[in-house]
Amino acid sequence: MCMYQFLVAVRQEGANLTSADGETTSHLMGMFYRTIRMVDNGIKPCYVFDGKPPEMKGGELAKRAERREEAQKALSQAEEQGNQQDIDKFSRRLVKVTKTHVDECKQLLKLMGIPFVEAPCEAEAQCAALVKAGKVYGTATEDMDALTFGSNVLLRHMTFSEARKMPIKEFHLSNVLAETGLSQQEFIDLCILMGCDYCDSIRGIGPKRAIELIQKHRSIETILQHLDKNKYTVPEEWQFSEARRLFVEPEVADPADIELKWVEPDEDGLVAFMCGDKGFNEERIRNGAKKLSKARNTTTQGRLDSFFKVLPNPNAGKRKGYPVRPADDVSFPVFALAVAVPSAIY
Repeated sequence: MCMYQFLVAVRQEGANLTSADGETTSHLMGMFYRTIRMVDNGIKPCYVFDGKPPEMKGGELAKRAERREEAQKALSQAEEQGNQQDIDKFSRRLVKVTKTHVDECKQLLKLMGIPFVEAPCEAEAQCAALVKAGKVYGTATEDMDALTFGSNVLLRHMTFSEARKMPIKEFHLSNVLAETGLSQQEFIDLCILMGCDYCDSIRGIGPKRAIELIQKHRSIETILQHLDKNKYTVPEEWQFSEARRLFVEPEVADPADIELKWVEPDEDGLVAFMCGDKGFNEERIRNGAKKLSKARNTTTQGRLDSFFKVLPNPNAGKRKGYPVRPADDVSFPVFALAVAVPSAIY
């Protein structure tokens, strides 16, 4: 996902950044500077690379291929008409991450001292497994499937560009379940009803109707028993149970076998790779390596709740008509604090 962003966004005069010999370098520039910005703000990132998609995702992949084909036709038409705005728009839709891009980013991360994991299947599923195992704090992605896979914490907008000026949003799965009154199994069924990558959804059922049905009937099977088939169109041979299984038991590498290590960057190796091979400015690369090294050796600030004892809140649960969230069950000493929140990561 990050590499697609860089290849689309980091452009010069309508084309990707390239080295002297014409090789694309946008993905390396983006990965290098975004990672430094994260580390500089006290974040220890671990990148997870997608593996082979599950067979059930074939339908979604076919739709994406169809959209690419349509974009290619539209690009050809725009080129014939000389419409530069449409040429840029459809060119972006045809950007594709190659194995070379992936391998180069892995090489860059290794030289930067940043760990990465190669997922056997879906990256979001692997991220969720790492979170549940306590290996990492949260999953940073725009894909809400991270919650469906069981990630306790989801961070959105961390991968937005700084220019967007969007604050990072933090979602806690426990709060989502508490406020909707659903179990994790019921939440998975809700996500399938609203649409997922593994199977079609029921025509005519949107998010509002989906949550009403799940809260009333608690499972897709029971919903289907009571659903008005004349009003709502259920896909033939609807494979919702197989989709559910992929969310409950995804193919992931065992987190117990994964050791995450953030090590000193190889400054000379970075210069050889980024400057000698890819044409980047040596001074900037060395400055970036020094920032990584400095941040790694700087003690990060502790969490607020590590300084104070967390006490039960006697008023918890007394808000009429509202479900109680886990955050409502504690009281902190009253302080006025000015908190500096890092801006969105480039």
